[in-house]
Amino acid sequence: MKKSFNVAIVGATGLVGRTMLQVLEEKYFPINNLKLLASERSAGQNLLFRNEQIIVEELGQNSFRGIDIALFSAGSYVSKTFVPIAVRAGCIVIDNGSYWRMKPDVPLIVPEVNPNEAFKHEGIITNPNCSTIQLVVALKPLLDNYGLRRVIVSTYQSISGAGQKGINKLISDISSIKFCEAMENWQLSDNKNIAFPRRNSDSIAFNTAFHEPDAEKGFSVEEIKMMNETRKILNIPDMKISVTCVRLPILGGHGESVNVELSKPFTLDDIREIYSKAPGIVLMDDFENGTYPTVATSESKDEVLIGRLRLDSSCENSLNLWFTADNLRKGAATNAVQIAELFL
Repeated sequence: MKKSFNVAIVGATGLVGRTMLQVLEEKYFPINNLKLLASERSAGQNLLFRNEQIIVEELGQNSFRGIDIALFSAGSYVSKTFVPIAVRAGCIVIDNGSYWRMKPDVPLIVPEVNPNEAFKHEGIITNPNCSTIQLVVALKPLLDNYGLRRVIVSTYQSISGAGQKGINKLISDISSIKFCEAMENWQLSDNKNIAFPRRNSDSIAFNTAFHEPDAEKGFSVEEIKMMNETRKILNIPDMKISVTCVRLPILGGHGESVNVELSKPFTLDDIREIYSKAPGIVLMDDFENGTYPTVATSESKDEVLIGRLRLDSSCENSLNLWFTADNLRKGAATNAVQIAELFL
């Protein structure tokens, strides 16, 4: 086994790529040489890693010579085109995109949940969807101890899940709505019937939004991803799961409200004890005293924060819970680096 690796990041200048760079540095991942790759448009930029400026190179057919591990986060087209090239060059590829996730011979890995599956790879290992990652981390201790009968999920996802373009759109929408100016006028006026500026239906600012629809199934593409990926990771092909995914006008962090029907009786103290010892989880369940997860408390953390544990009296052996995670870290970059750490 090697003591250090030659590593490449594909999509290095994107939100997730830059976060991968940060996580590799924080975790002191043993790197011999680091290559940063991106499109022609982004090539030539300098990114700082371990006090060294590294020039971003244009991704090409010969980019993976001598590379041991390639971390991809550059979209489905790049993954489809360049992952096979990297594998043929001898790389282990850890891909954050969706293109390879549901291929039968490609492992879909969350290290706290199914780490051994990573070693069955044929050159490609995939990162799940950001919302799927935090969901399965929360579900695995319940599955192991009580079994899962049914899972219902509603997500509260930040716009950073859409990348830099999503953040740019939110900022642009806020600016165009001039909401703050209208609010100030409302507060200063005796006439509280002043109408606020009308928002466009596709505006994310002060609004909610859904992901792109799957025309055949009625669900969004994001919802279908979460259901299929969860079944694959937990190895329950017929798992009863239903998902609603919503984007919110926040910059970072995803929250999820989940109702779980378990196969065995439990107490809330039992669940708290299990979660307090589970890997990758921080229990924050003192609602009365203001201790519970928010997207702000999960910022820059690598764990899934779980709280708001409640018995669901409407269904036997059922539990309500709420959890948050940093979608750029545990939901993407950190999970990819943790997969790479399995090979140390």
